[in-house]
This record gives sequence, C-alpha cells and structure tokens, in this order.
Amino acid sequence: MAMLLEPGSEVPAQKPKRHHQATKGGRFDRLQEPGNLAGVRNIILVLSGKGGVGKSTISTELALALRHQGKKVGILDADLCGPSIPHMLRAQGKAVHQCDHGWVPVFVDQEQSISLMSVGFLLENPNEAVVWRGPKKHALIKQFVSDVAWGELDYLVVDTPPGTSDEHMATVEALRPYRPLGALVVTTPQAVSVGDVRRELTFCRKTGLQVIGVIENMSGFVCPHCTECTNVFSRGGGEELAQLAGVPFLGSVPLDPQLTRSLEEGRDFIQEFPKSTAYPALTSIAQKVLQRMPALLS
Repeated sequence: MAMLLEPGSEVPAQKPKRHHQATKGGRFDRLQEPGNLAGVRNIILVLSGKGGVGKSTISTELALALRHQGKKVGILDADLCGPSIPHMLRAQGKAVHQCDHGWVPVFVDQEQSISLMSVGFLLENPNEAVVWRGPKKHALIKQFVSDVAWGELDYLVVDTPPGTSDEHMATVEALRPYRPLGALVVTTPQAVSVGDVRRELTFCRKTGLQVIGVIENMSGFVCPHCTECTNVFSRGGGEELAQLAGVPFLGSVPLDPQLTRSLEEGRDFIQEFPKSTAYPALTSIAQKVLQRMPALLS
C-alpha cells in the first residue's frame, strides 16, 4: 500500500513495512540499508536560478538518453511544489510500495531501467498544493535521500526546484557524502534568464558543487518545412555564460513540437522521434555527460 501524505501533515518517520516486490534480477533483500547510496555510481543535480527554463524536461530526456546508452537510471523529483516528471513519463497514479529498506521507487518501463521517486506519488489528491514550510520540506528531501531503495544505478538524476533556496541547500547537504556529485545548469538564451542562472553558478561555487556544464534550452525554432531557424528567445546566452564562468557548454536544445508532444503524452522521445530537431542535441548532451562524469572522481 502506498504511503499517502496530505498537505500540512507530518512527514512519516517510522520504518516502512516490508513489501515483497521483486525487481528484475532479484529481490530487494540485496539492497543497501536506507541512507546508503553506495549502489548509485553517479549523482547529477539539474539546477537553474529561474523557473520555466525546462529543468524537468532536461532531467527526463537526459534519463531517457542515458537509458538508451545502456545505463540504469533513477530520477529523484525534488521539486516538491511542482512534481511534473510523473506526467512526463506517464507514471502518474502509480503507487510507491514499501520494503524493509524504505520506499520502493516506481519503475517507468518494463525493463526496469528507469526508476522514479516523486512527492506526486505520495499525495492522496495530486491536485492539492503542497503548502509546507521549510522544515517539513527539508525532512522529506532527507527522507527521499535516505529511505528510497534505489538499488544499483549508474546515474541518479535529481530534478530540483528553481532558485537557490534552503531546499537546494538541504538537497546538496543530504547528497554531499556521496561521490561523484555534479550539477547540470539549465538556462534559456535571453538575458533575464542568464542573469538568474549566473547566480546559480555562484551557488554551486559557494557550496563546492562541481558543474558538469551549462545547457541552453529553447534555443531557436527550426521550421519543419523549410528548416529555417528562428531565434524566438534571442541566442547564444548559455554559451556566453559558460565561457564567462569557465565551465563547459554542453549544447543547445531547440524548441521542438515533437518533444513537447512526447512530454505531454508520456512517450519516449529518444526512441520515437530520432529524426526530430531536438534529438541530436539531447543525445549529444548525454554523451558529453558520460564523458565528463569520470573527471569528477579526480
């Protein structure tokens, strides 16, 4: 039975009851104790100083692209007030079960190569607002880190809320003991977004969080008929920001109606739309992440 949280309720602290759910290749008996993420080889935080730049989109598509590279991926939806990834992966309404080691994440594919944990699975009514003060949010973030039985993962992608708030501090502090830990910073091309994201890079520097690179999202619209590119939101802001900050620029993702449709319908964009304009950008970014992460070990 899923654990249900109502807005304003206390975050449960009791040890969950065992649920006999098997995974592909074995039972949850073999998983680490809660709080031990030793089975997770790499952790990526997806950050931005501004809302609406597409962090959840990048988190979802990065996870799908890494999966198609043969990696086993988990997604932690840490945006407690706007949990949108269950919808993007057509997982809304699924139940989070419990085992001796804590919460069992939701598997979004038959191969069980992508697992997902989100507050959206824990609310009795998904349309209710999560009206919590900082301490309750901190408690749930820490519980997500310590009490989710992820098992063996190549990558854990953490989708964060916008800004540089105490929720980000709680997330970074909870994950700090686990290495390698790196950040992807997402922006859109226009100056107002770049300015906010510049502060996010300052946050990374102050907290000692290594930046894997900057991604520019919504970077131009390529007409599907004439292939002409129209820069709807200016151009080049993300690359210029990366150069000024001295961090890698991983690529630009264009506006793509097929990408939008796949997210709205919960489809696997990487598998179903290989001829779309966003496909080469997203797969190239995933490849660069695979190349960059080992450097964080040094």
